[in-house]
Amino acid sequence: MAPQEASDGRFAVLPVRMIGSEAYPVETVHEIRIRPNKPRFPTANDGRTLYLKNIPVDSTEAHFRELFATLLGGQRQFESIAFENEAQTVLAVDPARATMIQGFAKKRKRGDVEAEERREEVAAQLPEIWTRRLQNSGSTATVLLVEEASVARVLKKIDRIHSGKGAQPIWGQGVDDKDVSPLSTPWIATHLRLSRADKLETKNSVHAFFSVFNRKEKEANELAKRLRNEPDEDGFVTVTKGSRNAPASRNEADEARAKMLQKEAKKREELKRFYRFQLREERKREQANLLKGFAAAQEKVAAMKEKRGKFMPES
Repeated sequence: MAPQEASDGRFAVLPVRMIGSEAYPVETVHEIRIRPNKPRFPTANDGRTLYLKNIPVDSTEAHFRELFATLLGGQRQFESIAFENEAQTVLAVDPARATMIQGFAKKRKRGDVEAEERREEVAAQLPEIWTRRLQNSGSTATVLLVEEASVARVLKKIDRIHSGKGAQPIWGQGVDDKDVSPLSTPWIATHLRLSRADKLETKNSVHAFFSVFNRKEKEANELAKRLRNEPDEDGFVTVTKGSRNAPASRNEADEARAKMLQKEAKKREELKRFYRFQLREERKREQANLLKGFAAAQEKVAAMKEKRGKFMPES
């Protein structure tokens, strides 16, 4: 497949040699599909990002770092990779109606308070019981390169491989055992050992989880109370169903959030015109625009009258 086809949204197929192991001593070829990344919501780094599909199940960052070093002639062009099933670094907790609080809860103190909250969310994670995560079959990843020119170079290298001018890269070649923990029997044995988690460590994680849960639930309730008690620009108060603590549905919360956004935007606009001299200047501008429009209308009427006076009907 030619590089220009991949730039049109199609995938360029990169064949990778998979050396056989003791359990399966047969060499195979795995096809990784690659194209320039075009996400639904564009970002500043899209020009130097590649979207990968059908990555091997034993993929790690070290594997792709060596793979792109082979394609680009050095590791300096590879910056990072994000896998589809990558674990979240923060607590993925979503208590009822807690997502309503984004952007509307009371302003919290910065610095120490926010740092403490982040540490609390990290502590809420249960202990890891796998030394190495396997990828799902056919899963995807995005690779961030150092510069945009490297994207075209990768696609050009794939084209050379298909034309027979380049050798197929070998999966795992150059990967140091120190960077990647082994699979097979040692991997399973380590998993069984880590599954017997320390009781004190597990207890602390559970306590931290409920602390974060309760904090987010409290913030959601405070927001719901604010929505019930604060009238909108027309003087009406948001009426909600369900419990006394929060709206009954996400739709109601979204509608209330949109109204609050509009109200806060209007307040910010009014603050810009707070001073009297600003109001006077604005009135002067409005008056000047009215006079200008009136003068233009007079000229238009005069031109129409002049044109009508020169009109001579046929006899």
